[in-house]
Amino acid sequence: MTETLEQYSILLVYSAMAIYALAFISFALDLARRSSQMKAAAAVAVAPELVGASVSGAGSAYGTPASDAPVDGAVATKRSASLRIGVSLTILGFLLQLVGVVLRGIAAGRVPWANMYEFSITGTLLIMAVFLVVLTRQDLRFLGTFITGLVLILLGVSTVNYYVAVVPLPPALESAWLVIHVFVASLGTAFFALGGALSGIQLLQNRREVSPKSRFLNFRLLDTLPDSVRLENLAYRINIVGFVFWTFTLIAGAVWAERAWGRYWGWDTKEVWTFIIWVIYAGYIHARATKGWRGSRSAWLALIGFAAVLFNFGVVNVFFKGLHAYSGL
Repeated sequence: MTETLEQYSILLVYSAMAIYALAFISFALDLARRSSQMKAAAAVAVAPELVGASVSGAGSAYGTPASDAPVDGAVATKRSASLRIGVSLTILGFLLQLVGVVLRGIAAGRVPWANMYEFSITGTLLIMAVFLVVLTRQDLRFLGTFITGLVLILLGVSTVNYYVAVVPLPPALESAWLVIHVFVASLGTAFFALGGALSGIQLLQNRREVSPKSRFLNFRLLDTLPDSVRLENLAYRINIVGFVFWTFTLIAGAVWAERAWGRYWGWDTKEVWTFIIWVIYAGYIHARATKGWRGSRSAWLALIGFAAVLFNFGVVNVFFKGLHAYSGL
């Protein structure tokens, strides 16, 4: 029975990856159409007299080229359709992955985050969950390509390199703190991923606004995205939520360490990197709130923080030995 559930679980994870790949394509098509639409609009702005000359009397009477309406309308409809399809596929992939994670937990008879493979499938599930929840409050569908792409890469690495069969928990992990500590850490990571994506686009948008004629950043689709100030504010708010969860992760980890090993802090590699991440994001929030850091400096700090999160997850967990070496590899 356990092996059957385990097989169904991995099959559902693979199915979710296939759906995410289709969602990635849909979101990418939307970005491509945004760029094409802006190029067409720029061409019209450069040579309006050519457009006016091709319009019949009825069209010009309203001051709007009659030939533009169906073209622009078609592009907007296609773009909207791509976004709707991308979001719908993302939701479907999320549901498939959710069932796969639940089946893994049922097969193991515990929460499914006791090794690197289980960390990966649960963590990426939460990244998708946070993305979809935030979409109900803010229209961040333009991040779909980044989020689905990141999740695809993480799931691909985990299923190929990290997969292990269901095994019993090590004695140190047999605690309710496993549920609390790891879940909150994964939730914080999900918010940091979303904030990192916004900060990355903010850097491009800010550089483009400072040097609008730069040929290296002549991406027309940036015209359709929020300006750098709006992106920075969104990233800041999302990173603050992630920082709150990460602070609780640090505290909960110390309490759990005292229960398991009789000390709150032992300078274990994992503990040190968790603290480093906390310091980076604390510095980011402090610098932006009190020192007036705006623009590219705050974005770079956020990206450095997210890079530290990825290093902590993908390198420290796998290549460094210590009391937290529960990768299962």
